[in-house]
Amino acid sequence: MTRTDGPTVTATRETHDAEVLIIGSGLSGIGAAVKLREAGVDDVVLIEKADELGGTWRDNTYPGCACDVPSALYSYSFAPNPEWTRAFAGQPEIRAYLHRTAAAHGITSLIRFGTEAVRAQWHPEDARWHIETNRDRYTARILIAAAGPWHDPLVPDIPGLAEFPGEVFHSSRWRHDHDLTGARVAVVGSGASAVQFVPAIQPQVARLHLFQRTAQWVLPKPDHSVPRAERWLMRRAPGAQRALRTAEYAAMEALGVGFRHPSLLRAVQKVGTLHLRATVKDPGLRRALTPDYTLGCKRLLMSNSYYPALTRPNVAVHATAVRAVEGSRVVGADGSAAEADTIILGTGFHILDMPIARRVFDASGASLDDHWKGSPDAYLGTAVSGFPNAFVLLGPHLGTGHSSAFMVLEAQLEYVAGAVRHFRKAGWTSLDVRPEVQAAFNAEVQQALPSTVYNAGGCSSYYLDSNGLNSFSWPWSTGRMRRRLARFDPEAYTSTSSAVRDRGYTDG
Repeated sequence: MTRTDGPTVTATRETHDAEVLIIGSGLSGIGAAVKLREAGVDDVVLIEKADELGGTWRDNTYPGCACDVPSALYSYSFAPNPEWTRAFAGQPEIRAYLHRTAAAHGITSLIRFGTEAVRAQWHPEDARWHIETNRDRYTARILIAAAGPWHDPLVPDIPGLAEFPGEVFHSSRWRHDHDLTGARVAVVGSGASAVQFVPAIQPQVARLHLFQRTAQWVLPKPDHSVPRAERWLMRRAPGAQRALRTAEYAAMEALGVGFRHPSLLRAVQKVGTLHLRATVKDPGLRRALTPDYTLGCKRLLMSNSYYPALTRPNVAVHATAVRAVEGSRVVGADGSAAEADTIILGTGFHILDMPIARRVFDASGASLDDHWKGSPDAYLGTAVSGFPNAFVLLGPHLGTGHSSAFMVLEAQLEYVAGAVRHFRKAGWTSLDVRPEVQAAFNAEVQQALPSTVYNAGGCSSYYLDSNGLNSFSWPWSTGRMRRRLARFDPEAYTSTSSAVRDRGYTDG
């Protein structure tokens, strides 16, 4: 399996103009389109490389795929869903919810499916973004990158993997046409996806070898089916669903206090320890599954079936990274080996080295990737200096280990909608965050991170970029995030208006 950064551009047929162009039609792109329409922006186009909307909830169809955030919190506040059938919704329900929301708000018709962004570049002479796709060309006054960080699968560079004679696939590109019944399966990785699909496939396979580079903290999952009576109540009394959402938000924020003060996580970590002891009786296996870092340093995982699955007779846990693949043998760094017919990669995504950063260019032709040099940075996780009229959703510095992506996204969307409203009212042609403002925000974040569990928890995680900096995490509460993003501050930006652009100077 090889990684590519984009398709070959075919003969371009037409050029389309839009006020706002959104790259991606997952939860970020759909939410952005809804909020922009509410702000009075009708000329919105979404380009989507796939043939269906949904983003990560379209791509991840592996057995057992479900959310690890309570359903009432994992939804747009403007589109409550009283029909969740489980406390933690499964992938099919979340995908269907995104489809319904897009259709109900008139967003589906705005999406250009099968259209992949190849290159987007800022052109100061007409103050527009010029976007090349595998189909047509587009220009836009405002560009919103909504491709998301959990999208492009990370395929490890394992010697011999390309020559493996059996089937190899990433969990986010699940081969449903490949029957695992009676197969010898090697699973590489033990993160959020593996915790869900390993218990789902374990009863089906003849032998399952889990190669675990790092043990994970796995808490019991308070999941349950939602009774029909409760769903009826949610339909008839919308206030009940709002109350549930508020209660779940408060509970997650209470947990978040521990992420900022790691010593408070001992009680939660004790729950993880007791969960492991209660479900894994073999002392050797229990040692292999016991983490050596503070809970919360890596993504928090929940499952009631993962540990029991690992105790089954047809499962072997290799507490080691994979060193190589030699023919049909998967060889661990500790010398252990396993014969396999199928290799499933539960190895995560390009979180901080997002491919979209190599497709968005400033006026001089330097990409976002060139600017970031391995350490993504954006003012309030949303705007990047040197890239006027552009916003990144679920961008750097906004990740939390305890809350819902929808909470982060909606805070950002308030900010972006406010920026667009101000942009239009002021008659601006461009706005660009001041470099000193962005630098000051990044310094503030980096100063606050060392005391959080993300940095002080004693692990190596995807929160850390290739330079060893934490470019992912928000070191404060989501309440503080919402307050910071609640109001667009024009003083943080330089701007040009149509009246002055031709005279060659910038009005701040």
